[in-house]
Amino acid sequence: MSQLKVNLIKCLSDNYSYIIFNPNSKKAIIVDPAEAKPLVDVVNKLNLNLEYILITHHHEDHVGGNIELKNKFNCKIIGYADDANRIPGIDITIKDKEIFNFEDDEIQLNFSPGHTSGHIFYYFKKSKLAFVGDVVFSLGCGRIFEGNSNDMYKSVMKIKSLPNEVKIFCGHEYTESNLKFCLAYDENNDHLKQRATEVKDLRNKGLPTIPTTVLDEKNTNIFFRCNDKAISQKLGLEGQPPEKVFKKLRELKDNF
Repeated sequence: MSQLKVNLIKCLSDNYSYIIFNPNSKKAIIVDPAEAKPLVDVVNKLNLNLEYILITHHHEDHVGGNIELKNKFNCKIIGYADDANRIPGIDITIKDKEIFNFEDDEIQLNFSPGHTSGHIFYYFKKSKLAFVGDVVFSLGCGRIFEGNSNDMYKSVMKIKSLPNEVKIFCGHEYTESNLKFCLAYDENNDHLKQRATEVKDLRNKGLPTIPTTVLDEKNTNIFFRCNDKAISQKLGLEGQPPEKVFKKLRELKDNF
């Protein structure tokens, strides 16, 4: 079993940044530093050696801490080669499907456009962790800013196709609002009703709803369930391909 641990760090108003580290060697990676200070505090407190920063996309609330962290810890910033000009302080550029090694794990970069044209997610193969930025959220998916719904559908399906037990770490705490949308269009889903109870309980205690898992999202996230007959019927799209259902759901969510 992998040694890696994940610390979820709340940043800004509803962002999550992540510190992934080996408690024995103290080597660490940060994913999407929304701001520097809370991350600096944890790196120092745990006495970690921050080696890399992984960026999923160029939005300010995912790269805001890049330069300060790089200056303070002399770490290397990694991002997608085709989006390098928009990632502050980038040192190492990697391509789609490229794999690099960290502490006996293989991290695969996966191109996942839609939210932005250069969005990627990182899959830690051995540890079964996926850091997905703003492609997929717990019970939802990201807004489409620089692509089209077909791009976004394919990107969401890439995450859906990971093994069931993979833990999904996303960029924001949006679960409660996503839950309301899922319940509005998938109200007879027993898995979803159960999840609603769990989400309410976590939020009442002030706890994050992240991580989720691929299996949980398959059972409850309406954007993973575009091939479900009950949902296409509800939308008046019976017999239509799942891409069409996805497009309609995204449009409805934008105005929900």
